[in-house]
Amino acid sequence: MEDNTRHDAFASMRIPEFRNLMIGRFAFIMGLRMMATLLGWWIYELTNAPFAIGLIGLSEVIPAISLALYAGHVIDISEKRKLLLTCISLYLVAAILLTLLSTHFTATVLHNHVIAAIIYIIVFGTGIIRSFTGPTFSSLLGHIVPKKIIANATTWSQGTWLSASVTGHATAGFLIAGFGNTGTLIAVIILVSIALSVLFLLKAKPPLNERGEKRTWESVKEGLHFVYRTKELLSAITLDLFAVFFGGAVAMIPVYARDILKVGPEGFGFLNGASDLGSICIVIWLTLFPLRKQQGRKLLIAVGLFGACIIVFALSKVFWLSFIALLISGIVDGVSVVVRGTIMQLKTPDNMRGRVLSVSSMFVNSSNELGQFESGMAAKLMGVVPSVVFGGCMTLLVVIVTWVKVPVLRKMEY
Repeated sequence: MEDNTRHDAFASMRIPEFRNLMIGRFAFIMGLRMMATLLGWWIYELTNAPFAIGLIGLSEVIPAISLALYAGHVIDISEKRKLLLTCISLYLVAAILLTLLSTHFTATVLHNHVIAAIIYIIVFGTGIIRSFTGPTFSSLLGHIVPKKIIANATTWSQGTWLSASVTGHATAGFLIAGFGNTGTLIAVIILVSIALSVLFLLKAKPPLNERGEKRTWESVKEGLHFVYRTKELLSAITLDLFAVFFGGAVAMIPVYARDILKVGPEGFGFLNGASDLGSICIVIWLTLFPLRKQQGRKLLIAVGLFGACIIVFALSKVFWLSFIALLISGIVDGVSVVVRGTIMQLKTPDNMRGRVLSVSSMFVNSSNELGQFESGMAAKLMGVVPSVVFGGCMTLLVVIVTWVKVPVLRKMEY
């Protein structure tokens, strides 16, 4: 019976509380990704500067990295449902402030560069919020689902995240074209409100670590030491950090859509959603047919193919080829996301999930924003196309070095 449960593709989804967590996560991530897509387009409209897009990533990543380790300590000693609801409520406030900032009245009163500066300040605030929300979502997973089906739950969780992401990216492009920035942000407010309502149904999740009197720095060091000692986990996180840092071509999609491929907001929406569409397709496949062996080797191959796809996208001048390159990059990225997420859930003790997942968040999740900043800086120094080619080549180099220098990851299986 246990073996049948372990290989049941819908095992975790049969748990009502897990379903509520996934519904709430879908609505929240969809709103979050719609906002991220809109901000890239909006900032480029206001400034006409690719570097300004990179500054969005920097504005969010500074607080996300700075507070990540402290956030992990707070998550482990806090009642997780209350903490998550508080964070999402604050994100709702940020969405409302951006909506007010996007109105025609504001545009007539404030200069474009002033509006851009305020956007950066609000994004800085969302970075603080995000340092808590991501690890809290992942930590709740381990508290709701039995360990014997945690791999299945992780795949469903990643699939939920990716499907929400692709829906948010693509929908934002169409909403921007049809209803403008303000209409798109109103949709974000609705989605975040739905997430808040559904997640309110979760049961309280008190901390498992009863040693709440432990000093903050001592607690943080314990999480760092665990990640350092777990070599498979450390190498997977490091690989993703550098691959996403150098391969963050998505940050330049507004420039490609408007100035290189000339496809406007609609094409921008399709390009933004292409990689996530590929990811959700492969995650659905992996849910039904999970990887049984050589997961580490497949992880490295997948990241290498991701770098190659970024190079093709960089050089393409044809919309359909650019779309396919991003689609395939999403497929191979989905493999790496599932493998890394499963390693993390299987290797981490319940009473350390907040700290370990925050360490991962500090490196993995923030690598997207760091990559966005790197892409903007490289575009300023080299030009848009050479900078994206450079990023893809560096991703390939990272994979080659990891393959040779970190055999424990290449040989890893679970």
